[in-house]
Amino acid sequence: MASAAIFSSLRRRRSPSVEAFLAPVSLNESALIQTLIVVANELLVSFSGSIVLPRTVILCFKEVYILLYRAKILLDYCSQSSRLWLLIQNCMISSHFRDLDQEISTVLGVLPLEELELCEDVREQIELLKTQSERGKLFIDQRDEELRMKLFGFHEEFGVGNVPDCMELRAFFVDGLGIHDGKTCRNEIEFLEELICTYEGDVEPTSSVIKGFIAFTQYCRFLIFGIDECEETINFGNCKKPRKGVVCQEIGETFVTIPKDFCCPISLDLMRDPVIVSTGQTYDRTSIYQWMEEGNNICPKTGQLFAHTHLVQNKAVRSLIVQWCTAHGIPFNPPESANGCTKTSSAVPSTRAVIEANRATVRLLIEQLSCGSDGVKTVAARELRFLAKFGKVNRAYIAEAGAISLLQKLLSSPNPVAQENSVTAILNLSIYEKNKSCIMEEAGCLDSIVKVLRFGHTEEARENAAATLFSLSAVHNYKMRITGEEGAVEALVGLLRKGTPRGKKDAVNALYNLCTHLDNCPRMIDAGAVTALVEALETEGVAEEAAGALGLLVRQPFGAEELRREEMAVPRLVEMMRRGTSRGMENAVSTLLELCRVGGSAATERVAKVPAFAHLLKILLYTGTNRTRRKAASLARVCERSEAVALPSGQWGVGHAFTGNSAANLGSSFANDTSVSMSITVPVV
Repeated sequence: MASAAIFSSLRRRRSPSVEAFLAPVSLNESALIQTLIVVANELLVSFSGSIVLPRTVILCFKEVYILLYRAKILLDYCSQSSRLWLLIQNCMISSHFRDLDQEISTVLGVLPLEELELCEDVREQIELLKTQSERGKLFIDQRDEELRMKLFGFHEEFGVGNVPDCMELRAFFVDGLGIHDGKTCRNEIEFLEELICTYEGDVEPTSSVIKGFIAFTQYCRFLIFGIDECEETINFGNCKKPRKGVVCQEIGETFVTIPKDFCCPISLDLMRDPVIVSTGQTYDRTSIYQWMEEGNNICPKTGQLFAHTHLVQNKAVRSLIVQWCTAHGIPFNPPESANGCTKTSSAVPSTRAVIEANRATVRLLIEQLSCGSDGVKTVAARELRFLAKFGKVNRAYIAEAGAISLLQKLLSSPNPVAQENSVTAILNLSIYEKNKSCIMEEAGCLDSIVKVLRFGHTEEARENAAATLFSLSAVHNYKMRITGEEGAVEALVGLLRKGTPRGKKDAVNALYNLCTHLDNCPRMIDAGAVTALVEALETEGVAEEAAGALGLLVRQPFGAEELRREEMAVPRLVEMMRRGTSRGMENAVSTLLELCRVGGSAATERVAKVPAFAHLLKILLYTGTNRTRRKAASLARVCERSEAVALPSGQWGVGHAFTGNSAANLGSSFANDTSVSMSITVPVV
């Protein structure tokens, strides 16, 4: 009776509804788990209010808290990682869970149960948990391990030049990993690419192996799931992200002759991180690291056995390379200083598996570019654009597979995205020297590029068309053909005058290259290039290139006459002698020197009468670079010899500037040294 009275009293004070005694059948699995956690937390809060724990127990509970928090971090890591990465790390992740199990067992072993007032059944549960933790062994899911071995098997097949069976690949991705669409595949690729960018040089397996998995997954993405037209506007592959000054390594062989000692003996590219091996030879870190990783234990250059695999940074060579890059205007971005994804997957040289997987992907994309729908062709062009960003091998194979003629057809597409992707893909392909002739020889391709420059749907398409013309004009025999295309020079001039900062840079670079062919100069002048270049002298970022191009145009009398007509030309060049970069100062002096030589006394008088000109020239005779000092000395002598210049001979400071040092004869020795210093790079986009 007493017991019944108690429960009756409780019901009167807080009478729960009927639903409180029913299971929440309407909840899904996730919501049900969350509900249980909430109820458990409420019970713990109610129970903990009256607990007073001994100090030793508190210490043990703190350890339990740390272990549980570590378990949470591990679970979060698994939930946020890609399926491929979890598969690759299968053994490692399993060992982490086992380690946590063992540490929980240790904590339970030192937990002073005698100091806790626990009922018998609770103590029994803790003992069972402790025993179970002690017996725990490393568990690796055999099915996952089989999938992992298949993944590495596919990588090895590509590594020997074989393409795995399509049905096996489908079974692996769809049945094994549960990947059922191209979007999920794309997410897998993005995760692995970010992994390389974030943990370059400190990730297992190595970056070169992960690159192979990326290329393999990219191939399977198109093979199994095809190309989704809805992806046309997706900004995948960093195609639409802002540029970060990425400069292709091929720039050295295309536009600037790299000193032999600065090139890696393996890759033949400019070394970004030179290191010394045990034989005393210097290589680029990524190249020699891959060489060693592939099982080679001899020095590629000398054939000697490596005493050890330790790599020592060659600071002396690195310093010289940095100085050379600075002098030639080539950005030097060593791996350790790259920002974000500047350190792209191209930082590690391509392995055979990557090359073969990319080739298989290119074949699929070319097929879709040939016979797919308009939307599919647009996506295929974008993917080819992305693949052409990295490495000579990709650029060479894409061109060999027939991509240029198919991309050319898209240049006239009414779809802005298709046009932009195709012209940018051609730009990236053109960086490889041998592809230039393929582009120029493709019927109508040059004309189509010029039309994009003139009438392109987007600003970026027009800019990339200008950059393509600059890249193609690196070959001397093509300069006249490009200039002869209707509207090409006028469009470059218009872009220089009214384009974005990046567009102006592309335009002035192309104009400079075209100016180096003397037969092009009349056409350039008729198109208004001189006026545009004079205006560009006041534009940050293109001023020194504009001065260099003017220096080429004024070497002919009609060019000098045209420049003389520009009222602001000489004052702006003189102002560049005051405020320009070291290269800008050199180009300004060189252009004024040519103007005075070709334009005669009238031009010389006009230059000499500009306020502060003589003073600035004297300063450059003392403080300029060697090339600038030589040209300044030549300009001073031209002014001294001119009858139209009022200053007496000797007042220009030439003799004093070179007296008593080894440069005494520089003025006369290099009187004809009027070459224009330029350093121009092609962007990879």
